[in-house]
Amino acid sequence: MSTPTSTFSLEGRGLKLDTSDDTEPHTQDLSCTKTFTHISLSGNTLGAPACTHLAPLLSSQTSLKSINLADIFTSRLLSEIPPALSSLLTSLLPLSNLTTIDLSDNAFGLKTQAPLVDFLCQHIPLQHLILNNNGLGPEAGTHIATALSTLADRKAEARVNEGNNATKKTHIPHLETLVCGRNRLENGSMAAWAQAFKKHPHLKVVKMVQNGIRQPGICTLLLEGLKHCKELEVLDLQDNTFTHVGAEALSSVLPLWPHLRELGVGDSLFGRKRGMDKLCAALSKEQNKEIRVLRLQYNEINAKGVGRLLKVVEEGHLPHLQRVELNGNKFAEEDPDVERLRTLLEERKEAAEERGESQVAEEWGLDDFSDLEEEDSDEEEEESEAAAEEEDSEVEEKKEDEKEREKKAEGIVRNAEEEEGRNVSLKQDREVDVLAEKMGRTEMI
Repeated sequence: MSTPTSTFSLEGRGLKLDTSDDTEPHTQDLSCTKTFTHISLSGNTLGAPACTHLAPLLSSQTSLKSINLADIFTSRLLSEIPPALSSLLTSLLPLSNLTTIDLSDNAFGLKTQAPLVDFLCQHIPLQHLILNNNGLGPEAGTHIATALSTLADRKAEARVNEGNNATKKTHIPHLETLVCGRNRLENGSMAAWAQAFKKHPHLKVVKMVQNGIRQPGICTLLLEGLKHCKELEVLDLQDNTFTHVGAEALSSVLPLWPHLRELGVGDSLFGRKRGMDKLCAALSKEQNKEIRVLRLQYNEINAKGVGRLLKVVEEGHLPHLQRVELNGNKFAEEDPDVERLRTLLEERKEAAEERGESQVAEEWGLDDFSDLEEEDSDEEEEESEAAAEEEDSEVEEKKEDEKEREKKAEGIVRNAEEEEGRNVSLKQDREVDVLAEKMGRTEMI
């Protein structure tokens, strides 16, 4: 007896499916077989009528566990995407086994994100969400994060209902994976993301690379959000801006993640103004012994920084470390500390092989040093640190300015509420309207 096929895939075929007639010849297997556990429609372009045709076929796949809907709207008008996306995502809501969805490489800006927000608010089985390169921006990114907070509330309610229903027992999974990179989330959406992470404390994988997040946003994300995720195993925040400010925030929360296996903070100016000192001090607390991989490329780390990391490893604080990425930093490849770190990681790999553990070459050793910079002289290093201090000072000033603006907004709104409470007719005030809208209120008249 043959084993039923578990995967249905049209991946990468470049099909342009506009109508039901276009779609039907390619989806006959979906009509005949209801036991697929994975479906991939990635790498094709789907119009709204095609998605309407697909919807009942998808909703009939009650065994479906994962679906890849990446890159399915290439060449489509923005006006086409919401109805098409709504048809697909609405059809997935009844599927109680569907835990994983990939919607990368689709345009989900302000004009197209609504169906995704609706889905995220409702799909309680969601466990792994992948949203890479969707052009969200800070405003749409805030909507997505807020939807995930709503999802956390829905999951909690479902667990309570599950506990009260002795006859119906269903597993309500935690959200474990959140990948949201290359989406221009910026500082403006970080408060919403921090709240979402706080409400999903069982997250294990968080990847938010290349989002234009600067120091204040990084601090908000780490200190108000990710610090609550005590089960975190993979954190990748590469290609955002840390500097000394973000490095200090990261170092303060690192000991809260005892299960962390991979840390990515490359291309983030992490090494400026003694950022490596902060990181190595945190790693020396022996609360992160499970770390296997450190991604520290393009961070202005000098030979002294590598030496500090080597000391942490030699002293046994990172007993499982097997991969360190340092290309693009400021030291010589033949530096003794670099050579010693390379040798130490190679020795660990050989020991693992002797124990019979399977090895993947890319998971061990140092990366290729194809793009190292010359190490700064002492004078240049002092100038670099001075520039970093000046930048950090500007960041602090901006944070204080933002606090002042928020206080002013709160005061104006509070005064308006008091006037409203006395039934005093208010004149139309554009400044108050703008500030009230910022505070989440409706327009005041």
